[in-house]
Amino acid sequence: MLPEGAGVASKQNILFVVIDQLRADCVAGALANSARMRNLQALQSDAVSFAHHHSVTNPCGPSRVSILTGQYAMNHGVTRNGTPLAQDVPNLATEARRAGYAPRLYGYTDAAVDPRAHDPADPRMHSYEQVLPGFDEALEMRLEESWPWRGFLKAQGYDVPDYPAIFRSDGPRPDAPAFYRAEHSDTAFLTDRVIEDLRGRPQGWFAHVTYIRPHPPLVAPAPYNTLIDRDSLPAPIRPRPAAAERAAHPYNGPAMDQRPLAANVEGFPDLEESDENLAMLRAIYLGLAAEVDDHIGRLIAFLKDSGQYDETLIVVTADHGEMLGDHHQWGKMSYRNAAFHVPLIIRSPAHRAQFGRRVEAITESVDLAPTILDLIGKDIPDTMDGQSLRPFLEGQSPAGWRNHSFSELSYGDPLVPTRWQRDLGLAAEEANLSVLRTRDHVLVHFNGGLPPLLLARDGDHEAEVSADAAARDRMFEMTRQLLDHRMRHGGGPFRRSMITAEGLKRGTRGTGGAGATPLPLAQVS
Repeated sequence: MLPEGAGVASKQNILFVVIDQLRADCVAGALANSARMRNLQALQSDAVSFAHHHSVTNPCGPSRVSILTGQYAMNHGVTRNGTPLAQDVPNLATEARRAGYAPRLYGYTDAAVDPRAHDPADPRMHSYEQVLPGFDEALEMRLEESWPWRGFLKAQGYDVPDYPAIFRSDGPRPDAPAFYRAEHSDTAFLTDRVIEDLRGRPQGWFAHVTYIRPHPPLVAPAPYNTLIDRDSLPAPIRPRPAAAERAAHPYNGPAMDQRPLAANVEGFPDLEESDENLAMLRAIYLGLAAEVDDHIGRLIAFLKDSGQYDETLIVVTADHGEMLGDHHQWGKMSYRNAAFHVPLIIRSPAHRAQFGRRVEAITESVDLAPTILDLIGKDIPDTMDGQSLRPFLEGQSPAGWRNHSFSELSYGDPLVPTRWQRDLGLAAEEANLSVLRTRDHVLVHFNGGLPPLLLARDGDHEAEVSADAAARDRMFEMTRQLLDHRMRHGGGPFRRSMITAEGLKRGTRGTGGAGATPLPLAQVS
């Protein structure tokens, strides 16, 4: 039997970290001065960072499937937590195995299994928090389960309640500390186990590490529960009062109602929507983000101390963002930038010349799997919609690169109608939207007959301009771009394949996106 890592085209290790629900501006942007993300900020200067990186879909399950399959939701079909993924879709783990890696998962992928391949009695058919094919589950750390962590807490003498009470603060206020100490938190436990496991592994390991924090319920151990000075935090982006926000578009009211402020903490259902409580929850969120940053610092220190830092490809990103009270909304079920804009940092030891570079090109979460595969010398499957970011790591600016990002969001449920379905009279198949973002404008197209929106961008601020005189022409042009995008990328696993008299032939992958000239079909075996 070959040892782990044998036959790998590149002997480098892979550390692929995905943080749950981390806004990009916590690392670089409006919240960066208040958030304590020192390790990720330091890593940016020793890597390449991507300033305009967006998730292509939300929430957790769909976004992670897109990250790992390199596919838009319209192609993989996972539009909500619990939607099954076809078992034969190639993904980062299955393809890395073809390059000789044994991808190990420390955490979760939230990929519901294909029901055609499992008996109804199989426990995997009773939870959406399942493992994507191709990964070896080295440590289970799912939000609703996390049995190893719970067992560890009990071994430390804690009285451990069931989920979700395990995430209730140990006091009369949400900012009281968690019942466990910081060295015993879920974030600390995960990091301890990753380092412990990797310490004995030979060169050529692949670790996919997923941190659930700062995902709600918002509860933090001391000192992270009060680490952030809430009085110095920037106010949330709220250009108009709550009543005006509701009236601005039919989507907004249900979005505000389906996740009020109190829904972000466990055990305080009557928490008022006051400025004090708003600042308190924003500070707890940033405290949890700082805790994750501290432990990522431990991972980096381990790599340096063990002499593996310059032998390891490091990729750090988030699955999606968090509204954090902006526009009177919480969570990630929004068309706003804060719900989709996430950090991306890539440290490829083979590309030192670009360390410290901040790439301004528009990139998407579907680009990550193709990038990692490209960097380990593995062909990118035809099924993947994303493009390798390797040219940017090499200092290039690829011609014909995309001039927009594309995101999708389903806010319907085929079993239990959502707030939007009930309030707006929508079927599950109608409760969805698509977002096209350019550098200066955002088009939001709603299904179900809801009116489209045009937003003018100024950094992270988005002002609605749908009623402006010039909006009609801009909306028409961006709608055309949106349709072009879907037509360009829609298709099945054989969209670049042809059966010919000479047998199976495959066409060449095109370049980034809108504005690019499609390459002719090349008869390449």
